[in-house]
Amino acid sequence: MQHPPAPQLPWLVLEDDKETKNRKFYSLSEAKHYSLDVPELHGRYICGSSHGWLFAVDLKITGILINPFTRECYELPPLPAYRDCKCPHVTNLIEKVPSDYNGKPIGLTLEEIQPRIIFKAILSHDPKETSDFTAMILFGEMHRSAFWSPGDSSWTVIDGPTSSMDDILYFKGNFYAVSPNNKLYVVDFEPEPKLINVGPKIPFENGVESCGIQRYLIDFNGHMLLIERTYKVDQNAKCITDGFIVIEPKLEQNCYNIWCDIDGYALFLGRNACIHVDSCLLSKCKKNGIYFTHPNESLSPDEFGFHDFGVFDMTDKTMGTFYSVEVFFPHIDSPVWITPNPW
Repeated sequence: MQHPPAPQLPWLVLEDDKETKNRKFYSLSEAKHYSLDVPELHGRYICGSSHGWLFAVDLKITGILINPFTRECYELPPLPAYRDCKCPHVTNLIEKVPSDYNGKPIGLTLEEIQPRIIFKAILSHDPKETSDFTAMILFGEMHRSAFWSPGDSSWTVIDGPTSSMDDILYFKGNFYAVSPNNKLYVVDFEPEPKLINVGPKIPFENGVESCGIQRYLIDFNGHMLLIERTYKVDQNAKCITDGFIVIEPKLEQNCYNIWCDIDGYALFLGRNACIHVDSCLLSKCKKNGIYFTHPNESLSPDEFGFHDFGVFDMTDKTMGTFYSVEVFFPHIDSPVWITPNPW
């Protein structure tokens, strides 16, 4: 008889070990590193995790969906909206880049381009439980949305607003997205896939529409939550996390509530599908804590890498650490949360 796994904290997916080529992981519960032999992940950038599976892109910008603990794997079709890049500096390194890529390609290495292809990737269901699942991604410079299901020969790009999306969520049978202006959208698949604006108008809690806010969506025990991550510039001119605001949009009532805490749970935010765990069941988990990793890449030649991760206490509004930067400072990959799913 198979028993359900015991509750556990998410792990962090780290970089490749340069000597063994194994992928490094970090168990938050044990404060311990693991090195797993997953050849399929070598040299790949981890651009998302969901239901214990990882989305990974290689240097040719081809993607896979893999459970790193069982090595079950799906080869994904070519990513959408690609065309030949006209910039010779990039063409020498990569055959194709997203058609809406409007960054500064001159001088970028292939490794610097790689993280920019897919911003977020999630699943509707656990592929271990059903083959009838859908993958949804935000891709390219404008974070456009597209979906794929097993059996599809290509990704289907979804029509929607010209503004980019900050996050996507599968909630009660539908996919939702949130834009930088706090608008919520639902994916309507028929007759042609498109994004439709739904729910209440949610003002910016700091009163200012700012690019210094990152938004996340999470299914929190049957409640959709919109989480605003605010930033500030520190004394070293680095953009770092300043705090979090938790909002519950009520789609049917067309209103919203602000939450002062998260019922003693802990949230794990980043490029992963957002995770929540009951801190009462896990002694090493901070009650009402929001654990976060760096969501974006830095392309500065002097400060390339990721530096902004920690845990925010919603009770006293303080910021803390859960992982020493001195122990591991990722050069390319931003650490991604994953819930181990080997069962």
